[in-house]
Amino acid sequence: MSLSETPRSKDPAAPEGTLLPSGSADRQYPVDRWIFGIAAALVVAFIAWGVVSVDSLGAVASAVLGGIMSAGGWAFVLAASGFVVFALWLAFSRYGKIPLGRDDEGPEFRTVSWIAMMFSAGMGIGLMFYGVNEPLTHFTSPPPGTVAAGTNDALDVAMATTLFHWTLHPWAIYAVVGLAIAYSTFRRGRRQLISSAFAPLLGERHTEGAFGKAVDILAIFATLFGSAASLGLGALQIGGGLQANGIPVIGDVLLVGIIAVLTIAFVASAVTGVAKGIQWLSNINMVLAGVLAAFVFVAGPTVLILNLLPTAIGDYFGNLSEMAARTAATGGDATAEWLSGWTVFYWAWWISWTPFVGMFIARISRGRTIKQFVVGVILIPSTVSLIWFAIFGGAAIQTQRGGTDLAALDVEAQLFGLLDTFPLGNALGILAMLLIAIFFVSGADAASVVMGTLSQHGSIEPSRWVVVFWGVVMGGIAIIMLLLGEEGEALTGIQNITIIMSAPFAIVMVVLCVALAKDLCEDPLMRRDDRSAQAVVQAVEFGTEHYGDEFYLPVKPTPEASNSNGNVAVQQPAEKKS
Repeated sequence: MSLSETPRSKDPAAPEGTLLPSGSADRQYPVDRWIFGIAAALVVAFIAWGVVSVDSLGAVASAVLGGIMSAGGWAFVLAASGFVVFALWLAFSRYGKIPLGRDDEGPEFRTVSWIAMMFSAGMGIGLMFYGVNEPLTHFTSPPPGTVAAGTNDALDVAMATTLFHWTLHPWAIYAVVGLAIAYSTFRRGRRQLISSAFAPLLGERHTEGAFGKAVDILAIFATLFGSAASLGLGALQIGGGLQANGIPVIGDVLLVGIIAVLTIAFVASAVTGVAKGIQWLSNINMVLAGVLAAFVFVAGPTVLILNLLPTAIGDYFGNLSEMAARTAATGGDATAEWLSGWTVFYWAWWISWTPFVGMFIARISRGRTIKQFVVGVILIPSTVSLIWFAIFGGAAIQTQRGGTDLAALDVEAQLFGLLDTFPLGNALGILAMLLIAIFFVSGADAASVVMGTLSQHGSIEPSRWVVVFWGVVMGGIAIIMLLLGEEGEALTGIQNITIIMSAPFAIVMVVLCVALAKDLCEDPLMRRDDRSAQAVVQAVEFGTEHYGDEFYLPVKPTPEASNSNGNVAVQQPAEKKS
């Protein structure tokens, strides 16, 4: 979902200095030839390179990844925790009361609806793919230098590590970008482009120059490769499901075929205008995901799952500082390799998704305060993740303890291996594949619209051909990413390229935090608070100097204010006559 178009304008009734959104939300801008042209040329060149020589591309990607991990792995770890601190500081500081809209504007959506939409943003292919795999992997092969595999301590570490990757940190990363977009768009009335949020540092005019275009191009690349990573994971898991149901192993041919079929399905939805149907299916998907989770909860180890909920929370906070500080310095090459496959990959993946998810959560949060926004964006999806991983992770670990070696299965087949242990296992597997397919198609649809928006000066409804173009190349990128992995290690190719392509946008996010902080310091509500506090201090000093403790501060409108906007002034008492 993209943001509505909001050209800059002045509302005569608005607080001084506030730029408010107005104008037609349906206004469509032409394609930005520089942004679209450069981004499209680079992406097509990447795909051509992968088609001509995937081995060469893989070798370069491995070399670049090695350089990033050895020299910059710490930066991903530090930046992710920095975004958490920054988001929480904004929420609980004086800036938390600033609304994402006019001073007197209430939330656009009711809280129940807002929570429901936030729930949908917190679900996706990632939870389907890693719901079983991650807790199970950390249980059977804990992070280097932690605990022994398969023990009760390993269960604690597995759940804590999983929540570390899926709760506070990722959603704080999303919150930073979403807040910057929402504030810039709804409070300041700028266009719905990430580059527009840099106006406090560069000025309104310069955000439309070379720097602004470079930022939007990086945002397109981040969205493209982050979404392609999700599509690749979806293809892997659908392939695992087909093989679990008797389809013979065909290797890369099967994966390419799955991506091709689902990409055609997305293009058909874009061309025929059935986006509303996809949205309807996506809402059904959330219900079906809930039904699947409820079935596993009831048919699986219910008591263990219930016990895991509070235990996982305690283990998460108990190990948070250690997990957040884990770098290659703490364990050498083994830890560095583990980080590139887990923590750093996740931070890179979340960063690459921020343009897409940021626009979505910004769009549904108009009128809420910064505190409400940050707390809601972090708390609601984190709760969903906690419940999801407790159910599927707890069931998988209990199954592993019971003698069924799920860990021996391919990563993409572990979910289906778990479902096969329940009654109606085949039907549940088909339901899971259906869920993944719809997540695939609807995710590609939404991400392509966001890239089209970035390509067309922030248009709410980008041209259909632009959306189709980005959807097709997204499928091509997903295929290339799968083929980059070593034989049987398609997931490795996805992780490597995601980390590489998100590194530049991580720098953009750090600068974005600086721009947002500067913008908030100059917010009209903050300036009025400062002036009010200063006026009261001056009045108290005047009264104390002339009257000691025997004075009071009457408040009444000035003649000018009475005839205009109703502002009030603190009137200092006249000096006592002798």
